[in-house]
Amino acid sequence: MIQSILHRLLQRRHFWRYATFSEVAELYASRMMRMFALRMVTTFTAIFLYQEGYSLVFIAFFWALFYAIKVPFAWPAALIAARLGPKHGTLISNLISALGMVFLPLVPTYGLPALAAWCVCQAFSGTLNDLCYMIDFSKVKNSLHAGKEIGYMNIIEKIATGISPLIGGMLAFVWGPESVMGVSVALFTLAALPLLKSAEPTMLHQKLIFRGFPWRTTWRSLVAETAVGFDVYASGTAWSLFMAVIIFAHNGNEIYAKIGALTTITIVAALIASYVFGQLIDKRRGKELLIVATVANALTHAFRPFVVTPAMVVASNFANEAATTGYAMAFTRGMFDTADLSGHRIVYLFFIEMAANFGAMLGGVALGLLFMAFGDKLGLHSFFFISAAVVLLIASPRFMLYRK
Repeated sequence: MIQSILHRLLQRRHFWRYATFSEVAELYASRMMRMFALRMVTTFTAIFLYQEGYSLVFIAFFWALFYAIKVPFAWPAALIAARLGPKHGTLISNLISALGMVFLPLVPTYGLPALAAWCVCQAFSGTLNDLCYMIDFSKVKNSLHAGKEIGYMNIIEKIATGISPLIGGMLAFVWGPESVMGVSVALFTLAALPLLKSAEPTMLHQKLIFRGFPWRTTWRSLVAETAVGFDVYASGTAWSLFMAVIIFAHNGNEIYAKIGALTTITIVAALIASYVFGQLIDKRRGKELLIVATVANALTHAFRPFVVTPAMVVASNFANEAATTGYAMAFTRGMFDTADLSGHRIVYLFFIEMAANFGAMLGGVALGLLFMAFGDKLGLHSFFFISAAVVLLIASPRFMLYRK
């Protein structure tokens, strides 16, 4: 149903490639369901652990370990994508995600073993899904209008990630956080089904060949992707902890509903930005967008230590959504063009996935060390100032697409 609705809404704008748009529609539908399931849970996982009595130092280093595990998991993920194709890899990843979500509600009873099982399942499934998504989209996109298609994909993702925290927050408030985890199991299971209606977009039984890989034209983007991973950690886990510890301390289960509502409010900024920025990228303004949005994102992180009220949370979220959407879309367009030109699509995206998770791991380590050195509040404040400096690296790659 979701796929057919998206197809009717967007078909008129893709008449030049109607014969292949169904593949993009399938990807939109699958991505929307997965992101809905994922964000329902990940927005509140750190808060869930905090309310279960785990210290902030433990939570920070736990997430560092989570992303550290994802780095070597990129290798078997790339092998699966190369051999079975990205669509079947997506199916496998979603089934593993559904399995992993069974363990999270067991954490209050079984403690670390249940948390470890969830961590391993989600780390592998997340790595496999992200890599397969990038391979699939980079292959089926239309090169002349990729900015617009990335914009539509971003709109789909923002709808899912904007609404899901509100729904998840209300479910957690009324029936407890475990109810959110149960719903996510069903959504993860359903998310890959739209992709199975058509053939794989890439050759099957491929081998990963590293000889001749164009390091000179790709290394800057890999460094920048490390900063992207750091930013993902800062805007996700660290910001959730900031709201839990400083803005909504001692709120009980109400915190899920409040943070979910404040997160959802920013969906308007994300939707408008996704459409406008897609147009800019197709008009050859991607380089300028990447630089301006990256600087804006850095300023947003620098502002966050001064946030003390829910209204300021909304303002910070609005700024962050617009800035993150801008740099992510411009960066993604340049990244896909690099993948096309490299002659090593899967290998390049494999390195991109490793770099992103390595950056997020560094974010977790940095936050954990700051907690140990300065305590809870000062540690969080210091982390966002550091994040403001680190994310400036996102504007450093010299994509060939933006030199034309």
